[in-house]
Amino acid sequence: MGVPEDEKEQDIENILKEIVTENFPHLVKELDLQVQEAHRTPNKRNPKRTTPRHIIIKIPRAKDKERILKAARAKQVVTYKGAPIRLSADFSTETMQARWEWQEIYKVMNSKNLQPKIILPSKAITQNQRSDKELQ
Repeated sequence: MGVPEDEKEQDIENILKEIVTENFPHLVKELDLQVQEAHRTPNKRNPKRTTPRHIIIKIPRAKDKERILKAARAKQVVTYKGAPIRLSADFSTETMQARWEWQEIYKVMNSKNLQPKIILPSKAITQNQRSDKELQ
């Protein structure tokens, strides 16, 4: 998220390689980075929207994706040509909806220092000093 719109569509597949090279040079040697599919979403640009469209990149090997995301979390600030961007896993609409439905419960549990965790499908686990409790 945050890659400028002026990047050419045919170069989208190379953007991931540039990001990895710029931010994680140690991974470039270890990964044989291949892009299965890359595109911006939504397909058409909204002229009223000032922020760039997100880029969705599909990588054939899940381990490569996980290593890149883990390195991005560890680094915290990932850049593309010096500008900060965000890398994140793409979740399905169903996953996002399920997480959203648990947010109110999560906030209440968090306010009571119960250390909640959301585990899908539809489970919340709390931890306190004595034990873990699972809510369904």
